[in-house]
Amino acid sequence: MLTRNGPLKGVRVIEMAGIGPAPFAAMHLADMGAEVVRITRPGKAFPLPIDEKHNLFNRSRRSLVLDLRQANDAEKLWGLIERAEILIEGFRPGKMEKLGFAPEAVLARNPALVYGRMTGWGQTGPLAQAAGHDLNYAAITGAVHGLGEADRPPPAPMNLIADQGGGAMMLNVGILAALTHARATGEGQVVDAAMCDGVNLLMTMQHGLAAGGAWSGERAGDFINGGVAWYRCYETADGKFISIGCVEPQFFTEFLRLTGLSDDPRFADQYAPEAQPAMREALTELFLTRTQAEWCEVLEGSDACFAPVVPLAEAATHQHNRARESFVTVDGIEMPAPAPRFSQTPPDIPTTGDAGFVEMNEILHHWRTAI
Repeated sequence: MLTRNGPLKGVRVIEMAGIGPAPFAAMHLADMGAEVVRITRPGKAFPLPIDEKHNLFNRSRRSLVLDLRQANDAEKLWGLIERAEILIEGFRPGKMEKLGFAPEAVLARNPALVYGRMTGWGQTGPLAQAAGHDLNYAAITGAVHGLGEADRPPPAPMNLIADQGGGAMMLNVGILAALTHARATGEGQVVDAAMCDGVNLLMTMQHGLAAGGAWSGERAGDFINGGVAWYRCYETADGKFISIGCVEPQFFTEFLRLTGLSDDPRFADQYAPEAQPAMREALTELFLTRTQAEWCEVLEGSDACFAPVVPLAEAATHQHNRARESFVTVDGIEMPAPAPRFSQTPPDIPTTGDAGFVEMNEILHHWRTAI
């Protein structure tokens, strides 16, 4: 029932059901073979206009409904905690304490448990109790300030920056690091993963460049945020878009050769700030002369650092994604396959988000007998 294949096969995880990066973190662990049990509240529904089957963050695991205000249900959770290796919660600071499952109490019952806490602002600090979302947590890191065109407000990025990148992925790195320590020593610990901390860490390269005088931090002001002509997206003749990112001189030379611009004096000095407006104007005009498909014929697969900008609905059909089997179809729903790839312990195909509910006795029987 709970057993899945993958490098984390047999790792027992309790997930306190919620929204945001914590479910994504639990999904990723389940994708890699962990036995994840979601603890859901009675009558609690996902607050988006989709049914549970299409909430893919909840894939590859089953749920147990517990009302933790009831002593009997709280004791059931304690029974799972005593047998688990990892607990993940993504509530506002203090919520688990109010429910009676503070880290101190949990680690007293299971000293080797890794207690993963996922928040936007962290467990401490002046904003710890404030509400927020991905955009807000990323906004204080400098990451949002540098997005978009110079003459417009920064755009709201998708929840990839803080929720998934600075949040869930950082949480899982911390959890797996702490699990390694716990298995070696028998000593569990709390992992305090804050999305703002994670995004700050993701900005490490930019901080180094800024300290060296090579990063302004302004919108469209730097070489990998639209400030140069050869690292940005352009519209094509059919209203679609392409991307180029030929940062290194040898790739820029190949790009110029394939586009017929090698002898154009406007492209003689790749890195000159004063040359960028003329280059950008020339490339804007050039890319409008052919369709996206025609530019793919010219540039795709070369060292020009090129790719078409593919809509979400077409991602699974792009030739590279098809060749790598980057998507799978389960119960009629197309979804990303587990990542990364493992040569010796390949994960199972995921389920949909509607994996169903499980009885407490079934979990306890499995967690008592599984190796």
